[in-house]
Amino acid sequence: MQDFKEVEEYLFRKYIAMEKQHIFDQIPDYLDGKLDSSEKAKFEQHIKQCAECQKELEEMKTFFNVFEEEIPTPTNRLKTKFEAALEEEKNNQGKVVQMESKPFGWAGNVLKIAASIALLVAAFQMGSMFQQRKVDQDIAQLQDETNQMKQTTMLSLMENQSASKRIQGVNYIEEFEQPDEAIIQALANRLLYDENDNVRMTAFEALVNFTSSETVKTTFIEALEKEKNPSIQVAIIQALVQIQEKKAAEPMKKLLEKEDTQPFIKEQIKAVLPSLT
Repeated sequence: MQDFKEVEEYLFRKYIAMEKQHIFDQIPDYLDGKLDSSEKAKFEQHIKQCAECQKELEEMKTFFNVFEEEIPTPTNRLKTKFEAALEEEKNNQGKVVQMESKPFGWAGNVLKIAASIALLVAAFQMGSMFQQRKVDQDIAQLQDETNQMKQTTMLSLMENQSASKRIQGVNYIEEFEQPDEAIIQALANRLLYDENDNVRMTAFEALVNFTSSETVKTTFIEALEKEKNPSIQVAIIQALVQIQEKKAAEPMKKLLEKEDTQPFIKEQIKAVLPSLT
């Protein structure tokens, strides 16, 4: 008999728990007015007897009210003054965008969350972009500093008293894809004024890769007038003919008139001079 009572009590507690859960599940429909008359009456009867369910109902009401609050509707007086102000602004400045107040609700909150996420993503992307730009700037600055060091080394070597060091400095041109005017001018000085034939020839070989430069063209013409080494003379003549530098015609004619010009140099000039005149 004792076991039967325990089972009976257990089943009763189980029934009460299921009944409460059923009532909990009906609260949203009750608040929305979706229960039929029989269900509503049964629901309200249970709520009167159950403090726990009453508490749940009140909390759910509060929760629903938070998301159903609306912005207070302006009085007619405020509305009239607002419309008058809008009309005045419209007359002064032209078109005015009409705005209307909207209630806050689930849609509004979703839009706020979406906007916040979009702002966060945009901020992250902007941060990544600025970070990449900073990296690119650092790399460019490092490259510029490296080029400055190379240029300083090159110019220093070309001023060395040792001919081999000057040749080494001239050959440093290979480190520069687009040498600046300072480097071109330093090479031109080696071609025009260096006392060593090998240094001058090496300077010519470096400059011949930049014949689009007016400085290089002018240097070749000047070197042709003063150069005494036949090998360098021939190399300069061939370079000027190849780029069809018309200004080289007069220096070549002067070489033809000089008695100390080597015969094979004169023959070379006679062969190419017509193409420049």
